[in-house]
Amino acid sequence: MLSQLPALQVVIPLIAAPLCVILRNKEISCLVSQAVSIVSFLISLILLQQVLNQNVISYALGGWLAPIGIEYRLDILNTFILVIVSGISSIVTIYSKKSIEHEIDSEKIYLFYTGYLLMFSGLLGMSITGDAFNVFVFIEISSLSSYAMIAMGKDRRAVSASFTYLVMGTVGATFFLIGVGLMYAMTGTLNMADLAERLPKVYETKAILVSFAFISIGILLKLALFPLHLWLPNAYTYAPSVVSAFLSATATKVAIYLLIRFGYTVFGSDFVFIKYPTAEILASLAIVAIIVCSLVAIFQTNIKRLLAFSSLAQVGYIILGISLNNLNGLTAAIVHIFNHAISKGALFLAMGCIALVIGSVKIKDMEGLGKKMPFTAFAIVIGGLSLIGVPLTAGFISKWYIILGALDKGWWVLAILLLLTSLLALVYVWRIIEAMYFRSSENVYKINEAPISMLIPMYVLVIMTIYFGIETSFSAGLASEAAKFLIGT
Repeated sequence: MLSQLPALQVVIPLIAAPLCVILRNKEISCLVSQAVSIVSFLISLILLQQVLNQNVISYALGGWLAPIGIEYRLDILNTFILVIVSGISSIVTIYSKKSIEHEIDSEKIYLFYTGYLLMFSGLLGMSITGDAFNVFVFIEISSLSSYAMIAMGKDRRAVSASFTYLVMGTVGATFFLIGVGLMYAMTGTLNMADLAERLPKVYETKAILVSFAFISIGILLKLALFPLHLWLPNAYTYAPSVVSAFLSATATKVAIYLLIRFGYTVFGSDFVFIKYPTAEILASLAIVAIIVCSLVAIFQTNIKRLLAFSSLAQVGYIILGISLNNLNGLTAAIVHIFNHAISKGALFLAMGCIALVIGSVKIKDMEGLGKKMPFTAFAIVIGGLSLIGVPLTAGFISKWYIILGALDKGWWVLAILLLLTSLLALVYVWRIIEAMYFRSSENVYKINEAPISMLIPMYVLVIMTIYFGIETSFSAGLASEAAKFLIGT
């Protein structure tokens, strides 16, 4: 049974999705989603333990060995990603019931959970597969379902946001597929491990350079690096709160994983960072993303939109870590995938609580909320402090490693710039805190806290944000081991 866990990791949510359609019951669909997420999380933890013992696990689908058959290949990096995605899903689905009932029409809820499980399955598949074309298949599964879920938002602009995401997502997936096709034409294989062995022989061909460019642009569109980010702000703002929380914590992170996987494992770091000025290009785009998106976030009045632009800035930090191409920089990127997932997940879940109680997520409507919804307000404070990078929060650990990576590279000016950009995060976080704690509310109606079924999952992420800011042996430890595995040290 244990030998089949790699397949079950993807198959269980994939089978559960049509089950929700067959049952057509919102209560059962919610329970199925929760059970599937928790089972997937347990499977990912077992796989992580197996990888720590064996280093690499290869699973041949249908018994057809690679490179002829499709291979699921597990190492410390993608099992860490599996843990993040399935762990966040477990928390979000437990949280989701009340929020979804408030934001989505009752007769559509079972369809929502169907789409959710398909997106969940697609993200897991993107993380676990060792076949380049299979990555494209899972990108399409996760993307198509996410388009539908975003369009379920109450605001009419949700449909427009979903359409924009569909267009840009399709362009990104097409670019990726063209790049994979060019690699196949030059090497005759789609297996990533096999590609890594065959590509060096054709590095000098223009087809491989074009392939690298197409794959990189396709992935950068999916992870929303500035200036390829235009789909993300509206998607996060107008999607249902549960969708915003799950997408912000997982979807862009899996796309970043693909960038790392293809950059370090498939093409190789020498080809990517030494042969071409990829590091300088990525670093420049990342710095612009951090500064511009943080500045734009400061002037937002809708907090979900503010958090969306904050996510774009945080993606910039991760890409900056990758561009450093050293142990500390890559460790920073990988650990920030984890740290940002828990911190931003907590913040978007808090927005869901506020949307349920007061029906708005605008800053002006949150005045005095610190007294009326103290638990939710405190969760926002902790999540905000982590975004700033305050010590004893998870966000501090990420920025510390990025600064170390910049100093290792000799980019001390960049290290100073990173410290200064944290002040921009302080400004937009302070705007929220000021409204909640230092302004009196004109709302005369009595406001109560969100249901306990929403507060507990949210506080799991809040506690994790503090815990992993103090005890880093799991998060930073695994990230460091993954970075060593990729760099080959």
